[in-house]
Amino acid sequence: MWQPRVIMQNGELLPYAEARVHPMSLAMTYATAVFEGLRAYRNPETGAFKIFRLAEHVRRLQAGMKVMRMDRRFEVDEVAALLTRLIRANEPDDDVYVRLLVYVEALGLMAQTGPVGFTAAASPRERPKYAETGMSLGVSSWTRLSDNASPPRIKATANYHSARLTQLQAKADGYDGALMLTPAGKVSEAPIACFFMVRDGKLITPGLGSNILESVTRDTIITLHEELTGQPVAQRDVDRSELYFAEEAFVCGTGQEIIPVVAIDRLPVGDGQPGPITRRLQKTYFDTVRGLVPDRHEWLTPV
Repeated sequence: MWQPRVIMQNGELLPYAEARVHPMSLAMTYATAVFEGLRAYRNPETGAFKIFRLAEHVRRLQAGMKVMRMDRRFEVDEVAALLTRLIRANEPDDDVYVRLLVYVEALGLMAQTGPVGFTAAASPRERPKYAETGMSLGVSSWTRLSDNASPPRIKATANYHSARLTQLQAKADGYDGALMLTPAGKVSEAPIACFFMVRDGKLITPGLGSNILESVTRDTIITLHEELTGQPVAQRDVDRSELYFAEEAFVCGTGQEIIPVVAIDRLPVGDGQPGPITRRLQKTYFDTVRGLVPDRHEWLTPV
């Protein structure tokens, strides 16, 4: 597996271990940062790398920076050029995961909005081990953040404090992962992934009002499923007890890709094995991100 050689900080390529952020910056003392996780997939037939849904990730980054009142804006073409330099400089021979982090570099009081720093790191990332076998989830006692407290629709680093506590609790309780509920007791999402379930043959996912991230991968799954089946995905409230009626379930995200869920609260989902709808979406998703099918939506940006 290839290893990262360089990292990018404020447009400059540095040896990977030499990136620095001041420990008294707002990024560190008040978690004044937003980020994106992107993937550049290698086409196994041509060897070419293409970043998946770059424009959508940058637009979400722009929205996050706006919510966080940062006094800079990154454009799609600018980010594309920066990430192309970064990926090529690392000379990968397989898929690339890119973490793009934007933060306030100022020292001192929390109400400052700049200067804004930028770090991008490219690294290898193996396919999650649960992608084939499926994973177990437990409903957490930690509640998902509300929109009026710390808006979960953006990828602010501060939002992942509760996600970390949720994941730590799940591991301590013997689960592979967790699901969080909203303050109103409805299903929200997993700590770092969105949630889908199948009931009566229909695909269901909590709506954007369920305190979830405005996920690029979630939108991809909805689009692909509706194209495959001609059937809409139900985006609605999901009660905790409805989870136990699921015939299939999976979680999804840029890092997680698509992972089947085979048990929730120690109850089997369906027959306890990854289901056919999940498997079909997995295959379609990987064919799409690797450029093995026509790029009808112009989701792929060459590196």
